[in-house]
Order: sequence, then structure tokens, then C-alpha cells
Amino acid sequence: MSIEIPENMEEVAMKIARAQVRGEHLTQRMVIETAVTEILQSFMDEALEGHYDDVKLEGSALVVYDFMGQEEGRVTPEVDWVSDFQADADAVIDKLLAAVGQIVRGR
Repeated sequence: MSIEIPENMEEVAMKIARAQVRGEHLTQRMVIETAVTEILQSFMDEALEGHYDDVKLEGSALVVYDFMGQEEGRVTPEVDWVSDFQADADAVIDKLLAAVGQIVRGR
């Protein structure tokens, strides 16, 4: 995964602090929601050996669309992505990785 994608709360705090130094305003919610979207996108790209699908956050669900715009899969949080990530970021990452396996096998 990219060094720019936070994988735990310490990295979320560091990303927010770096943004503040540059005069940008980021919230934990913004950083975490972007992070879970980018993590799932990264896992999909790796599984498919290229960027063929797009991941979008729609409401509380992460939705995977194929290159034709058809929904391929949907991942939902236990509570919400922010609360889940704050409680156990590793479990969120494991959930996203497991979802990729299901989505890719379901093709």
C-alpha cells in the first residue's frame, strides 16, 4: 500500500498534522473515509493486476464498479467506517481484504 494511505490512527493523526502545516484543514472523518476507500481500491488493483474497477463511498457502503459502471460488490461497515477504524484499524483492513476475495471470485 502507499505510504500516503493511513493504516492506523497514528498515521491518521500524522496526515492531519501534515495538512495543517500546509494550511489545509482535514478531519479524522475525511481522512479515514478516504483511507478505507483507497485501501479497498489498492487491494482491488492488486487482485486484478491493474486498475479495472473503481471504488466509491456511497453513504456508508464502499461500492466496487467495473469498467462498464456495473456494480460488482458492496462492503458495509459494522457501525460506520470511522468508528470501526478508530476501534480496530487492522480488523477493517482485514475485512476489506476478505471482501476483495469475495468480489473477485464472484465474477
